[in-house]
Amino acid sequence: MKQGLFTAILIAITYAVSLSFYVWMGTTSPDSMFHAVYKGGPVVSVLMALILMVIAYIVERIIALNKASGKGNIAEFVKSLKSDVDNGQIDSAISKCDDHQSSLAAVMRAVFERYKVLSIHHVTDREKKISEMEKAVEEATIMEMPLLEKNLVAISTIASISTMVGLLGTTMGMIRAFTAMATSGAPDAVQLSLGISEALFNTALGIFGGIIGIVTYNIFTHKVDAFTYVIDEAAFYIIQTLGSAKSE
Repeated sequence: MKQGLFTAILIAITYAVSLSFYVWMGTTSPDSMFHAVYKGGPVVSVLMALILMVIAYIVERIIALNKASGKGNIAEFVKSLKSDVDNGQIDSAISKCDDHQSSLAAVMRAVFERYKVLSIHHVTDREKKISEMEKAVEEATIMEMPLLEKNLVAISTIASISTMVGLLGTTMGMIRAFTAMATSGAPDAVQLSLGISEALFNTALGIFGGIIGIVTYNIFTHKVDAFTYVIDEAAFYIIQTLGSAKSE
């Protein structure tokens, strides 16, 4: 499914769910917490939809990054690849990359495939072979990075939008409160309380959505950076091992 279509469907579903929940909260007891949130006004439904979108993207990123980690321990996987390289079993190393099914394995597979091509063409210059394998790493990494960074921009954007929408709801609530105070005679206590309630609930939900988005964005960005570091280190290690094996 294309990213734009996925986002459109996600927006439609989350807003439909949040709007239904918002309408339901209006039917609850006036003394319940749900009814108090309902008094936050229609902007509350938008904020709830944004929070649901963040949660959906978080679940998607957790699944995707776990899949990118592959099957089995990374350190043991790299050691097994080095053992195959030392024994000249390049096809076995490629097979292990296929079995591991990780982003690192995809990059390593590209290195081994490039090494085989260079060997077929009888390229003997060590520096040239290392340079070509490093290019293979760069090309494979460029292909893997979009998969690792997918939806991170969306999470960051929702975090910012959530805060702004919360501020909009706060402003609308304060307008209602000041309008109630501006009436002649005694202020309309009901409208004043509704305005203050609307402002506070929108502020709280906006901040909550922003916190979730910012924290998870930073966590996932750190994980992607860690993936990139592991890929670079493992690729350098294997390439140098291949270079040494060639020179023997």
